[in-house]
Amino acid sequence: MLSKKTKYGIKALTFLARQENQIPVAIADIAKSENISVKFLESILLLLRHSGFLGAKKGKGGGYYLIKDPKEINMAHVYRILEGPVALLPCASHNFYEKCADCTDETSCAVRKLMTEVRDNTLIILENNSLADIAF
Repeated sequence: MLSKKTKYGIKALTFLARQENQIPVAIADIAKSENISVKFLESILLLLRHSGFLGAKKGKGGGYYLIKDPKEINMAHVYRILEGPVALLPCASHNFYEKCADCTDETSCAVRKLMTEVRDNTLIILENNSLADIAF
């Protein structure tokens, strides 16, 4: 299941992508528009800023804005920053692989086979969508 952090992060990014001239938007404005707690949104936007998606301006007229073109923001990258591994099981992960403690034979494990297929198809969708694709 998708975490609220990831859901709200994607909602905030799409909100910012739809802003004309990429002017800074106050956290309170994003939170109100997207029905997100300001405090929770602050931590999400800070993470997205440190990950290179957002810039921030302090003071009057300040807020957050995209520093990359929405076409250049790949949703697989966003997902991994906010959610972590795409795979639902560590044994099906490319980047965070771990052998399952209860598994006796990975090559014949039906659960691993299914979860690898889920991961592969999820990655296809995420990698083939940019922020521009979902925001407009």
